Amino acid sequence: MKFSSDDVLWLSVSPSLQCFDRSLLSYLNDSVPVQIWEYQQTEDEACSLDMAVELLHDFLTMRDRPIHLLGHSTSGLVGLMYARRYPHKVSSLGLLAVGIPSAVNWQAHYYTHLSAFPWSSKQVLTQMVSDMLGFQNPSINQKFIPYFEDDLACSPCPHSLFRMSNSSDEGVEVPLLICSSKTDFVVSPIVMRRWSKFLKKGDSFWECPDGRHFFHHFYPEQVGEEILNFWLSLHTRQRVLDFKF
Repeated sequence: MKFSSDDVLWLSVSPSLQCFDRSLLSYLNDSVPVQIWEYQQTEDEACSLDMAVELLHDFLTMRDRPIHLLGHSTSGLVGLMYARRYPHKVSSLGLLAVGIPSAVNWQAHYYTHLSAFPWSSKQVLTQMVSDMLGFQNPSINQKFIPYFEDDLACSPCPHSLFRMSNSSDEGVEVPLLICSSKTDFVVSPIVMRRWSKFLKKGDSFWECPDGRHFFHHFYPEQVGEEILNFWLSLHTRQRVLDFKF
């Protein structure tokens, strides 16, 4: 299995949370070159996932062959929207912590808690960061709160305190890899397993035994191996087809 330097693209629409992606990207880069595509809106811009999708399309327009897309949470949602809109541009799609409905993310839980309980934003974030990361040391959790505050301000999340977005439940034409964690409360195993009715022959669904919402940070080798094996299966299948025809 050979990849050129621009065959794989990791999507990032949450720059402040990129620290949780690095260990997986480092592991993948030992075997396959991975490019990173970043999108960050300013605080005064209206939230628009469609804008992110179209900017991604602008970036990929000049490519003469499809590309493997990867993304976690909202970044993965952008990849899903792109693959549905432009399937001929996508070799495969790898989604980490993207469930059904696909718009469910940590911010959806944040705004639900904020509206349902008499807690301040800081209190909600403190509890959620602890639940998402699993660190028992409060001082470590406090260190990460500003990262999530920045994500609230600058990621193209479709949710707010006044509006919760609903996304359509449907599959995608391109080869699909779904990765999740058995201990993720943001997109729970029940939410993730709803993908089963949309999986095609050759698609793959894998659950990490632990790691919570950022399981790819805590278990980069296991997640990375699932991704590499998925790509290898696509490559092997294509070779068989080429041999037959």
